[in-house]
Amino acid sequence: MGDRETSNHSEVTEFTLVGFRVLPEFHILLFLLFLLVYAMILLGNIGMMVIIMTDPRLNTPMYFFLGNLSFVDLFYSSVIAPKAMSNFWSESKSISYAGCVTQLFLFDLFIVTEGFLLAVMAYDRFIAICNPLLYSVQMSTHLCVQFVAGSYFFGCISSVLQTIMTFTLSFCASRNIDHFYCDERPLLRISCSDLYIPNMISFFLCTIIILPTIIVITVSYIYIVSTVLKIHSTEGRKKVFSTCSSHLGVVSVLYGAIIFMYVIPDRFPELSKVASLCYTLVTPMLNPLIYSLRNQDVKEALKKILGKKL
Repeated sequence: MGDRETSNHSEVTEFTLVGFRVLPEFHILLFLLFLLVYAMILLGNIGMMVIIMTDPRLNTPMYFFLGNLSFVDLFYSSVIAPKAMSNFWSESKSISYAGCVTQLFLFDLFIVTEGFLLAVMAYDRFIAICNPLLYSVQMSTHLCVQFVAGSYFFGCISSVLQTIMTFTLSFCASRNIDHFYCDERPLLRISCSDLYIPNMISFFLCTIIILPTIIVITVSYIYIVSTVLKIHSTEGRKKVFSTCSSHLGVVSVLYGAIIFMYVIPDRFPELSKVASLCYTLVTPMLNPLIYSLRNQDVKEALKKILGKKL
């Protein structure tokens, strides 16, 4: 027993993803639901990237950021969904140690990158609406590339720290991860190491990632709303609100779920799984729908592409 308690992470060869605690009869239904949502994610985000890259009229900072958002959505949902779907049919529901490390690293990389991209998009809309005459100067191509590169850089740094912190812990209790993918909190639950320092590091990372991006988004939209209210044209006001409300809706769903998952005390594992669905599958599915259906430029570009094919 003493040897087992002192065994460390190097002796772990695989974990078991418990997934959703439902009757086996519901596994088929969940598989079909995941398959439908993932198919919509692939179609929507790949379609959005193709539209943005092929239409010269969409060669603007806003669509450059939107194309990167679609890329991030596509990849971090692909890190989660295929494995989750395969586990609905698997008896063992196992994932290798290396696979778990990779899944946690890639997911953290892309989800943090998405948070920074959403903040950058809010700043972009602030400049476009509040300082339209200076927009082309302030949002230069060089600056846009720097913003996107910085988002990936901070995502990578956060992911490296989070992954190293998590997988240097000892896993000497159960190998069952009570989640449908490898995530930090479920892994901490099955560790027998002292979690004080990991929890402090995790809280610090969440604070320096979530708080600044929320501040940028909030301040940007305060200025945007105050500027929009000064617009006398009803049509102009409606157009601006339509664009910004789409972005704000995506931000609310994403950050609401992330705050519930990573900031609120970990007392409700099943609710955490539902919250995780919001940012692993629901948000990547909704992003292309929201930005395409509520954006006249994207709709016209899509009609142009479909018209050529027909």
